[in-house]
Amino acid sequence: MAATTEFTSHKTDIPGLIWFDVTRIEDDRGWYQENFQKAKLVAAGLPASFNPVQNNISYNKMRGVIRGFHAEPWDKYISIISGKVFVSYVDLRAGESFGRTANLELDNSKAVFLPRGVGNSFQTLEGDTYYLYCVNDFWSSKLYDKYLFVNLADPDINTPWPFPLEQSVMSDRDKSHPFLKDIQPFRTDNG
Repeated sequence: MAATTEFTSHKTDIPGLIWFDVTRIEDDRGWYQENFQKAKLVAAGLPASFNPVQNNISYNKMRGVIRGFHAEPWDKYISIISGKVFVSYVDLRAGESFGRTANLELDNSKAVFLPRGVGNSFQTLEGDTYYLYCVNDFWSSKLYDKYLFVNLADPDINTPWPFPLEQSVMSDRDKSHPFLKDIQPFRTDNG
């Protein structure tokens, strides 16, 4: 019997945010991995209702590139093709877990399920990092005002970034996002 990829889930302090250990099969040629295998992931804890409609890749040329915090009204399955990142998540949903955080290092041996309304950010720890994410809705410029953003330097979140923000490569837009105290929490009931 041929070896196959296995997924082992781990819960976080943020409700619904799950990370997975993902095995791979290696030999002299390199390695193979079932990066997203829905039946196995559901058996390991992925919500069965997650049905991706779009797959996105973020290529990051150098170490210290940083992106986020972004929260959209869709779920994400996040993995790394090559390289390594430090990820930080903040719950932006209305309720008792609002503002709760989780941090993790990701490489191609881990994946994350991120529920809608949880802010996502990452900082590359290596150059030539390929960050892959599947989503269950389409990005839309018409809905952009429904997306939430939080400043990466927010003192209430206090993310322990591996590289100081002033030495990181980030967009002007990410530099100007509001602080957690200034946003309206994401409402999952469309209210």
